[in-house]
Amino acid sequence: MWIAILVSVIIATGIGLFFLFTRFQHFGIVRRIAGERKWLRRLLGLTPILLFIAFCFLDAINTIIVLLHVMIFWALAELGALLWRRFVRHVRRNVKEEVPRNTEESCEASEQGAEGSNAAERRSEEERAAKDTYRPYRLGIGVLVFSAVYLCIGWYLAHHIWETKYDLTTDKDLGQKSLKVVLFADSHVGTTFDGEGFAEQMKRIEAETPDVVVIAGDFVDDSTTKEDMLRSVQALGEMKTTYGVYYSFGNHDKGYFRSRRFSFDEMIEEMEKYGIHVLLDEAELVADSFYIIGRRDKSVKERLSMEELVKPLDASKYMIVLDHQPNDYASEAAAGVDLVLSGHTHGGQLIPINRIGELIGANDRTYGLEERDGTTFIVTSGISDWAIGFKTGTKSEYVVINITGVDNRED
Repeated sequence: MWIAILVSVIIATGIGLFFLFTRFQHFGIVRRIAGERKWLRRLLGLTPILLFIAFCFLDAINTIIVLLHVMIFWALAELGALLWRRFVRHVRRNVKEEVPRNTEESCEASEQGAEGSNAAERRSEEERAAKDTYRPYRLGIGVLVFSAVYLCIGWYLAHHIWETKYDLTTDKDLGQKSLKVVLFADSHVGTTFDGEGFAEQMKRIEAETPDVVVIAGDFVDDSTTKEDMLRSVQALGEMKTTYGVYYSFGNHDKGYFRSRRFSFDEMIEEMEKYGIHVLLDEAELVADSFYIIGRRDKSVKERLSMEELVKPLDASKYMIVLDHQPNDYASEAAAGVDLVLSGHTHGGQLIPINRIGELIGANDRTYGLEERDGTTFIVTSGISDWAIGFKTGTKSEYVVINITGVDNRED
């Protein structure tokens, strides 16, 4: 699947560069400089390609994201303009056909008008281009302005973090009136914030006075520096909560390319040094009242099934499952757990691909809350992002979940 996605992106990028090469030549400033010299106009048309190559050296992934958005918006704008012109021509023709022809003069005038109209429509594209040489390319300018505004909003949605709240109830005894769980996932430390930035967000979460903080995977990735990892783990260890911080890993945490200066095991050792509860296919009974179950990521072939994890547990107690990838809903609901918390999808990331994961069966849900057979599932869009610096289909967040237990029903 990843190979198919990569090939598709490469093809789309090539199409996008050729598309911009042809469209850039329509700008008035290019026509003014080139005049009748087509070779110079084509040479100037290479400007967006050269800019693309230059920016790729700085950030290839986000440069491609910008290119594809501009290409799509431009193509849609041209399609809309074409449909509008055809609609206007159709209306004008209908109006002319309804003009009364009671006199010979009106007939002659109508015929002359029709001939003039047909002559205007038969003008060649080159003649129109020559006439419009020094006019501003309004469609192109509009697309560039719209793309800039749209992507700036997407950048803001990815780099600023919101709080999302859910209120749940249960018939089980939590050992207290209510339980406040704060969830975050996909911090990918070093992408939208470094270690110090992560520490600032942990202060925000601590201000929520959580009973427990849970991390549903992708705490770090290949681009995370050792210094940022150490500072982030320290920030987790310094958080004040009632029952502590619990972590279950995701597909990026172990790294793909072995390019970073720390191993997964070193990170786990650092977490345990700060008292963070690392759950690798393990369940922990908290305050003798509720379980937190951390699953290994789906990418690990030897991970235990949900049935194996819950078999030795007391089913009368509330069970919270941390499972990075939201794609085992059927077995988790069948196991009778109460709450499953996931990340991984980044909330769909970008429009229009934000629901593709569900359509192709890669994920059971992309974002938000869902109930299946008595089990509540929540997928967060993530507190940060992977290499892509834009979120247009969602926003960055941490999640506050207030669970009301049975002993609070009569209050």
